Amino acid sequence: MARGDTLDPKGLIAEAYRIEGIGEGECRSIFLDWALSLPEGQEVAAALEALLARHAPPAPDHPMTGVLRAGLDRAESPRRRGGWRGRKRD
Repeated sequence: MARGDTLDPKGLIAEAYRIEGIGEGECRSIFLDWALSLPEGQEVAAALEALLARHAPPAPDHPMTGVLRAGLDRAESPRRRGGWRGRKRD
């Protein structure tokens, strides 16, 4: 997708799908960079669902598709944070 895409601000996900022979490790690194560059307030699960709808149908076996699906699974069922954040009371 073009730059300025609110779902993929740097075009990282789209570019990952274009890289021939890319592996899961590289896709995870790209995913992390993508997640860190999302605009503030962007709902991660909604963005992942839209990206999967956009990219997964033509490339269901692509490693990025698997990484996006794993990210969506985590986004939909967040884990309790440990440490002081898990014990913090408002």
